[in-house]
Amino acid sequence: MDFKNLINFLQELQKNNSKEWMDANRKWYKAVRDDYIAWLDDINSSLANLDDAYYDTPGKKGINRINNNLLFHPNKPVYKDHFGAGFDKRPNTADFYVEIGIERSLFAGGLWRPDAKRLRSVRDAIDYNGAELKQILDKKSFKNCFGGLYEDEKLKNAPKGFASNHEHIDLLRNKTFAVAHTFTTAAVFKDDFKEYLISIYKEMLPFRRYLNLAVTV
Repeated sequence: MDFKNLINFLQELQKNNSKEWMDANRKWYKAVRDDYIAWLDDINSSLANLDDAYYDTPGKKGINRINNNLLFHPNKPVYKDHFGAGFDKRPNTADFYVEIGIERSLFAGGLWRPDAKRLRSVRDAIDYNGAELKQILDKKSFKNCFGGLYEDEKLKNAPKGFASNHEHIDLLRNKTFAVAHTFTTAAVFKDDFKEYLISIYKEMLPFRRYLNLAVTV
């Protein structure tokens, strides 16, 4: 994967963030995108070897659109400043997300503001066995890697059906169950970047398995 070409493309795109520029540079974009998809295919194969339950996610299926959704976010630029993709993307479950940006990049995973049914399922799992999730979150290597759950909106009070003095009330009040690991984009140019990605995937896997068991059982 020619990450230097990818970053150069994103830098130029941000200087000229318009459909007119993109149309004039469509050949360049397609070359970068095809190269990125080939890299995603390679990572997908490697991750599939780590987990028998892995959901095959080829690059074309995992890659995100580079266009921003202006219908819901009209003040955003026409195009994003990164290339993003998901792995292990079984429908309605917690996938593993990779984002390569101009200066900052990240690995992330979990459930971002899941719908009411899935959110209730996660809360029921915490009610039944919150100690397991706490053990995952409190593991030293996990905390060093992700810090903790992604900070997002929380309920001020206990969710309906749960006691305000529940032993895991801090977890139950969350609306998002996700984690993220940020890094400088310079890491993508290192020879061990693939191994780095795989190490983060492995560290996150017990967390994602916990959530996916909750929403699929």
